[in-house]
Amino acid sequence: MAGESVDRLETGDVAPDFELRGTDGGTYSLADFDDASALLVVFTCNHCPYAKAKHPLLNEIAAEYDDVAVVGINANDPEEYQEDSFDEMIQRVEDGEIAYDAYLFDESQTAAAAYGAVCTPDPFLFTNNDEFELAYHDQLDDALNPDDVASRVHIREAIEAVLDGETVDIDSQPSRGCTIKWRDGNVPEYWDEI
Repeated sequence: MAGESVDRLETGDVAPDFELRGTDGGTYSLADFDDASALLVVFTCNHCPYAKAKHPLLNEIAAEYDDVAVVGINANDPEEYQEDSFDEMIQRVEDGEIAYDAYLFDESQTAAAAYGAVCTPDPFLFTNNDEFELAYHDQLDDALNPDDVASRVHIREAIEAVLDGETVDIDSQPSRGCTIKWRDGNVPEYWDEI
């Protein structure tokens, strides 16, 4: 089922912290990215065609911007979607399909709920003002379907604005992708509004 992102966090809100296992064996929280001028948190996964279509773009951003931390978070239920298991995440990194600064597993789904994540991909760009503050939460680019070719890459414009100390001024367009696959009992209250 496809869905679109909704704004649960407002521009300027502080990023909810997390403590999540990474594919490299480490455990990560926001403090691990304090050296970055900007933090791009993207709720994503292995199986969704919308998410997979954006893996190359996210890999490019991670490689090109030394002062931007690109963090992928997979919150999908691996019991229902085996392709989104932690072992499969590790395999995607080892195969080079995913080359973010960190690829994290939100096994409890608490990070996805705290951010108000709806779909994969669901990107959140934060600027580092001693705390990570939300600067942009919209689509990565204007290629909304997996086979579309982007003519405008919104996230690059947003990153450049953040790195230049400017306010992101891009018309709001929600991201689109497969909905987060919640475990029974984990569906957040905001899901009723979608």
